[in-house]
Amino acid sequence: MRGASQAARPLQPSDGPALDRRLGPLDAAAIVISNVIGGGIFFVPVIIAQLVPNPTAIIGLWLAGGALAFAGAMAYAELAALKPHAGGEYVYLREAFGPFVAFLSGWTSFVAGFSGAIAAGAVALADYIGRFFPLAMDATPLVSIPGLSISRRSLVALTPIIVLTIVHVRGLGPGRLLQNVLAAMKVSAIVVFVALGFSIGNGSISHLAAETSVAPVSMLLALVPVMFSYSGWNAAAYVAEEVRNPGRNVPLALAIGTATVVVLYVALNALYLFAMPVGAIAGLKQARLIDTVAERLFGFVAGDLLAIFTIVSITASLSAMVLAGPRVYYAMARDGLFLPIAGRVHPRFHTPAAAIVAQGIWSSVLVLSGTLSQLVSYTGFAVVLFAGVAVLALFVLRRRDPRARPFGALGYPWAPAVFVLASAAMVAIELSRNRATTLTGLAVIAAGIPAYFAIRRAPRASGPPGARR
Repeated sequence: MRGASQAARPLQPSDGPALDRRLGPLDAAAIVISNVIGGGIFFVPVIIAQLVPNPTAIIGLWLAGGALAFAGAMAYAELAALKPHAGGEYVYLREAFGPFVAFLSGWTSFVAGFSGAIAAGAVALADYIGRFFPLAMDATPLVSIPGLSISRRSLVALTPIIVLTIVHVRGLGPGRLLQNVLAAMKVSAIVVFVALGFSIGNGSISHLAAETSVAPVSMLLALVPVMFSYSGWNAAAYVAEEVRNPGRNVPLALAIGTATVVVLYVALNALYLFAMPVGAIAGLKQARLIDTVAERLFGFVAGDLLAIFTIVSITASLSAMVLAGPRVYYAMARDGLFLPIAGRVHPRFHTPAAAIVAQGIWSSVLVLSGTLSQLVSYTGFAVVLFAGVAVLALFVLRRRDPRARPFGALGYPWAPAVFVLASAAMVAIELSRNRATTLTGLAVIAAGIPAYFAIRRAPRASGPPGARR
């Protein structure tokens, strides 16, 4: 296995087209916001209310989770400024711990992390569209072959995957425009929803004042789903190679994006509690939270409007993942650890087109196979695991070269240390509470071990520009 010192050499393509540095800080922040605000905030509060039936504690948990996410974002900010390449934590893990650990991170991102989340989001989108067009959520098989099933719902789910793949293949111009519009619509809708809910909604501020004792262990258990809801705060790091002046703008994007999400999440949870007592929230079905809150605040007419907002929100998240994920496989391919063609930049569009298409194909297979929900649940803890290890890489890289500090991580060393310890605690809690699921997820990650050695042994007559031989 190559050592970390050998892996630490920066990759710069020697010939061929390069990725365009066209993204500004607000563009990258929009990717963060869209990537984080997906479906979690619309069902996780039910889980939190069941674990922590105390309004003050619930708001405190979302603030604590936001503080942890911000600490992680600031650690990534320094890492991205130090290594402003495409790929996010794959690059940081490679530089600190070598290609093997980095490959397992990238493997998990491709097999389930990004592709599985895209597939799950696309199916959820089909179900919400089905509110207006019932045939869209018809799962009756039209065609079945071993392992795959084509239904009306799967065809509707495949449509956004294909469309967004094409948009993001065609360059940062159309991709950035679409992403910014969707992110702006999402944020604007949440702000309007919160403002109208508190001003004219049929809620009560007394719901926020109810007090119930909460055990510390329940608070710790509840922090796990809170942090899963915040996952995606690192999205700007994946596109660092396409951000102008990355040493300044990637940290700025991570800070703006993460802080915006924290404010929106705390405001939304306060509105949920304003609309309903915490006990009523705890008794809801998870999928009914946002509809029920809207109906309590504004009446039944709000249900369809919230469904439209959810469609926009999910589409924005899908777009952000379709954009960010392939940058990981692009970086892997340049290291000779993925399909060589995925490491090439399209000569006209200046995007990692093959990597984007590869992710689109695998996401589509997951939609048709029906295994996406299992994959996402099995490997959900890996988001926390690899983010924690990536922040740990900051300590390794600082110690290796104390002078290489282009951006001082906020609160270093205490803030990143707390993030690493909290990540380790959450992984341990997940392992103890959901042992079978977590062990299956570890098996999915471990399946990358033989893949890594098979790829390393495969003969390579040629490779993408900049690939290591």
